[in-house]
Amino acid sequence: MFRCIVIVYLLAVCGAFAQEKSPKAIFQKPMDIPIVLSGTFGELRSNHFHAGIDIKTQLRQGLPIYAIADGTVTRIKVSHWGYGKALYVAHPNGYTSVYAHLQKFGPEIEEYIKKVQYTKRSYEVEVFPNYGELQVQQGNVIAYSGNTGSSAGPHLHFEIRNSVTEKPINPLLYGITARDATNPTLLGLYGYPLSKNAQINQSQKKIQLSFARQPDGTFLADKVTASGTIGFGFNGFDRQDMAANKNGVYSVKQSVNGKVYSEYLFETFSFAETRYINTLIDYAHFEQYGQRIQKLFKEEGNKLSIYKQLYREGKIEVQPGLNYSVEIEITDIEGNSTILIIPVEGKQQEIKIPQTITTTENFLVAGKPNTFDLKAARVYFPENTFYQDFYAHLEKGEDTVVVHNNSIAVHRNFTLSFDVTKYNTEEKKQLFIARLNGNGKPVHSKTYKRDNTFSTRTRSLGTYFLAKDTVAPVITPKNFKPRQWLNNYRYLTLKIADDNSGIASYNATINGQWILMEYEPKTKTITYNFDDKIAQQTQCDLKVVVSDNVGNTTIFEETFFRK
Repeated sequence: MFRCIVIVYLLAVCGAFAQEKSPKAIFQKPMDIPIVLSGTFGELRSNHFHAGIDIKTQLRQGLPIYAIADGTVTRIKVSHWGYGKALYVAHPNGYTSVYAHLQKFGPEIEEYIKKVQYTKRSYEVEVFPNYGELQVQQGNVIAYSGNTGSSAGPHLHFEIRNSVTEKPINPLLYGITARDATNPTLLGLYGYPLSKNAQINQSQKKIQLSFARQPDGTFLADKVTASGTIGFGFNGFDRQDMAANKNGVYSVKQSVNGKVYSEYLFETFSFAETRYINTLIDYAHFEQYGQRIQKLFKEEGNKLSIYKQLYREGKIEVQPGLNYSVEIEITDIEGNSTILIIPVEGKQQEIKIPQTITTTENFLVAGKPNTFDLKAARVYFPENTFYQDFYAHLEKGEDTVVVHNNSIAVHRNFTLSFDVTKYNTEEKKQLFIARLNGNGKPVHSKTYKRDNTFSTRTRSLGTYFLAKDTVAPVITPKNFKPRQWLNNYRYLTLKIADDNSGIASYNATINGQWILMEYEPKTKTITYNFDDKIAQQTQCDLKVVVSDNVGNTTIFEETFFRK
């Protein structure tokens, strides 16, 4: 009987989606403030597309967040990074709404998750309440806006997902609107010679192209001379009214002599494909200059489903003696558009800027597993770790090795293993695998220790070495002093820091009873809310234990008083 009900429900949901792709005005706004966006759906982020919209909260935390429709809470997750405190609500119409970076949950949900945290003795938890256990009505306060997780400032990250496929869908397709009467901004235009003998303006390398605004508001590029297979790319952004944020565009269309060669738009995508963003952008350019060029042609390894139309993979075959008019139209979700025309003349010319390929003895075939011996370490790249074949720059060493550089995008985790036979037992306890970041500072890479082999699984290329950490974390009280009376205090806050291998764990008790400390890595603080009412005695003996990633531990003990 249950199976029949589930099948009927799924058929009804799928039927609803088939009948109406994006029904308007079926949800209320999640916040009772003007919807001003600091991030749009599908916006290009590091290694992923933005799965929702970011609603500005007037630089404040603690603003009420409302259920956009009747539903039931199906998932609650609390983590130090990522979405921070996040809430998932399933609605009877087949959609799920997601609210992230929250300060706290509504009273009933907050009480529910606190019980889970105290039972598991962990701040970080993830639970899936039984269907109907935590029901909400449209307009109920279900949470309060915050800045938790990997958030750079107070805002609400809001999503709408298909409950069946779990694909995120652009929330602005459902009647939740942000004022926008501004055309997208075009910053740069680039040409890419793609075939062996192709060239653009006598260059076989990527070349930046000039353009200028015309009296009618469109843009016209300087005439391009080219031959062979070529492609184009651009970088730009969209800006909504009432905000200066440089947000992502909604759709891009490229036409050649009136025929659409490529068109993609950000209505939906799957989380499984989101990392393929690194095939849409010019990844090497981004790593060098911090600018994301969106390629209007589809390269090998690109498995994105965002394309609405695609002819010849968006690549243009330029024949000598023929002329082409390439039009690029960049549009936001309100229909405001920016148009760029590129006149192309087919012409075979002398190459002045030849393509150069740096070769090494380490040629890596992306479609096969690859293993390399680096003396102090071995690196193993599983099949399809990368999107394309390339010559890898690898350097052997006694304790430090180089695994190419960050100009190449990595799709899957690879394994780097160090031989630690020469170190004694005590030394091994203090060692961890570290990578040098862009500032030349060692960054802990999660290290798995097994006998004489230390290994790490990572997607980051660069310089790795065995680092040593002999210094324990530092614990400092922030808002109280020894033996102080804290009757009118709402919170107890301490700073915990470790500048080497990093914080691995923390625990706190008052009079021997475990208390929930909320850890905020951005400010390096842990905070206890006295509303939890764990400490009932007048004299409160606080004990905080913090360990780093190699096991160095600091114990902080102090007494305070509270009635």
